[in-house]
Amino acid sequence: MTACAPIRHSRDVKGVFTMATVTRPAAARHAVLDDAHVGDIRGALGTIAVDDYAPRATVSAKLKTLLAIVGPGLIVMVGDNDAGAFQTYGQAGQNYGTHLLWTLLLLVPVLYVNQEMVLRLGAVTGVGHARLILERFGKFWGAFSVIDLFILNALTIVTEFIGITLAAGYLGVPKVVAVALAAGVILAAAFTGSFRRFERIAVAFCTGSLLLIPLFLLSHPAAAQMAHGFAVPGLPGGEGQMATVMLLVIGIVGTTVAPWQLFFQQSYVIDKRITPRFMRYEKADLWIGIVIVVLGAAAVIGVTAAAFAGTKGAGNFTDAAGLAHGIAAHAGRVAGVVFAVALLDASVIGAFAVSLSSAYAIGDVLGLNHSLHRGFKQAKGFYAVYAALICGAATIVLIPGSPLGLLTEGVQVLAGVLLPSATVFLLLLCNDRDVLGPWVNGRRTNVFTSAVIAVLITLSVVLTSSVLFPAISGRQILTIMVGCAGTSVLTGGWLLIRARRSPARALTAAAATYEGKDNWRMPPLATLAAPVISRGRKLGLTALRSYLAIAMILVVVKIVQVALGH
Repeated sequence: MTACAPIRHSRDVKGVFTMATVTRPAAARHAVLDDAHVGDIRGALGTIAVDDYAPRATVSAKLKTLLAIVGPGLIVMVGDNDAGAFQTYGQAGQNYGTHLLWTLLLLVPVLYVNQEMVLRLGAVTGVGHARLILERFGKFWGAFSVIDLFILNALTIVTEFIGITLAAGYLGVPKVVAVALAAGVILAAAFTGSFRRFERIAVAFCTGSLLLIPLFLLSHPAAAQMAHGFAVPGLPGGEGQMATVMLLVIGIVGTTVAPWQLFFQQSYVIDKRITPRFMRYEKADLWIGIVIVVLGAAAVIGVTAAAFAGTKGAGNFTDAAGLAHGIAAHAGRVAGVVFAVALLDASVIGAFAVSLSSAYAIGDVLGLNHSLHRGFKQAKGFYAVYAALICGAATIVLIPGSPLGLLTEGVQVLAGVLLPSATVFLLLLCNDRDVLGPWVNGRRTNVFTSAVIAVLITLSVVLTSSVLFPAISGRQILTIMVGCAGTSVLTGGWLLIRARRSPARALTAAAATYEGKDNWRMPPLATLAAPVISRGRKLGLTALRSYLAIAMILVVVKIVQVALGH
């Protein structure tokens, strides 16, 4: 395949990108590692030819383009409301009513900024997240990131099958039958050898999340309480319970903004063959997914809050099956069945997305063919990783005596603890001018993302303190948060001063007026100069990594204590 007027990119002495027209094979212009990732966009709801450069001037043309693009943002967000999310949101509603709804609103901008950065990386670079980390930060940090992801994803997939067994048990379906059928569907969807067929199946399951709307109406939570929960932040539970509450808050963060989402969406955007000229449509796709996930999370919290308010079950969360029984007792058998079916649907779509996230990442790192456009014979390693994760998780949940409840809660919290590290690498990549050229982050995005990282680290510090000192008071937690905020402001000010002194800062300003921006793609990775990682950055990354390792150990200790009733 050749292009009539491909773009050659270069930088002048000030670091500003310029553009020239040349003629050479399109495959050599950018870093797409697999030729399956180049060609027509064949989405679940439409097709865009690779040579279709016609302007989208009418509403009809824009709508058709959006329908063809919809998929990556929708699937990653709906997949986020998975079995672990149902349990975490349900636990928040059953134990604390609507008091933690405010956390969802705070997470909306975090969801958008994080996922917008990875979709931008995918569309512009044509290279998966794991491969970029490996190439730009070296094998040491790349190995850490992929190992973290693989272990966390494997545990997350187990929680999806836990959700399947709990939903099936409530519906009267034997555990073995439910697990076997679900595993068969999840495997068959990916092994079709057709990207379009997989996406159609995934989008069909995504529509199942809309079952939460009639469930909400059947349960009729109090509108005033819902509004108060959104508008008035608070940490319920009182003195001596802050560690448990903070564990749940970080669980909400981890289940709503999880590391696997970064790896999945970047690779899926590439696999769908989305390029920078469709960036606006992909952002719209992302917003559709965010609205659905936030409304779904709020519905689960509201429904469970209404179901358990004033009952013996309030404050005594068990598992998702207990939620279904409580909802049925409050709103009727139909409501319980709807909740169980929605949980089953969420578990399947979550397993789709998380398994693909791992398979894409392993394919990136090992240089394997990794695309849903290829059949099994053309991408054996990719499909083998996907199948091994599904079969392994299905086997674990069928082992008698497995600590399933402990796994479900632990995975969400560990995701929240690991998120700062994943977000740091994402921020660094999105400021790498050799990688993103005119698409690098603007100052506002950098400031916001830095603030998010600071908040995530603050939450983990509070959690760590709560584990070490179970009787910690609200005032002491506030003191810790103020101290972290002060440190963050000082660090941010120092970094801002350094950025202003950098002569390369002209590129960010130039990006806004770059006329050929929609056609700019990252050059092949092998042609990029090796990035210079300063001693200060290495020390910072090492310190962050060391602290998060300690926080992870303490989280595990706290979860075990909670499980044992201590």
